[in-house]
Amino acid sequence: MKLLIVDDDGLIRDSLKILFETKESWTAITAENGAAALEMCREEQPDIILMDIRMPVCDGVEATRKIKAEFPNVKIIMLTTFTDDGYISSAINAGAEGYLLKSTPADGIVERIRAVEKGALVFDKGVNLNVGRDTRIAPNFPGLTARENEILSLVATGLSNNEIAAKLFLSQGTVRNAVSAILEKLELRDRTQLAVYYWKNI
Repeated sequence: MKLLIVDDDGLIRDSLKILFETKESWTAITAENGAAALEMCREEQPDIILMDIRMPVCDGVEATRKIKAEFPNVKIIMLTTFTDDGYISSAINAGAEGYLLKSTPADGIVERIRAVEKGALVFDKGVNLNVGRDTRIAPNFPGLTARENEILSLVATGLSNNEIAAKLFLSQGTVRNAVSAILEKLELRDRTQLAVYYWKNI
């Protein structure tokens, strides 16, 4: 596997490069900003990119958008210190397959890279998809009932079945069954995919 590490902090770039090349025997290349990352994609054709968000010249979200437009098969994981709602939703909408925090242990980063390689979407447990939790209007996705649309919007904000049940005055079993029905109707695998589907389609 060939990884591209994009970060304006040279210490982080070098540390991750050493980690991946010694621990996993992966090929790791680096870039200091989004513009350089796009050029590296053209030259080196990496499989997966670890992308910081705040960088000079071209930030991570804009770089993700440009890289996905030119190289749709390249998978991108945001690796950052920021948990701001705007960054999370922007990264997802730009096409990122994951959003991890730099506080994630090394083994956890490796594990999530492997998951993305296999087609999964990954989010750090410290990341809450809670954009507009209290003000977001429930969407109207075709094929879902009004109640399922409401539950989907709450799943997308990171609420558990128990929290959704309390918020909507429903039993946990009712919520659990509704989530299962939504997954089946939308042909998705898990709650993470539901969240991504929601933020990409509202």
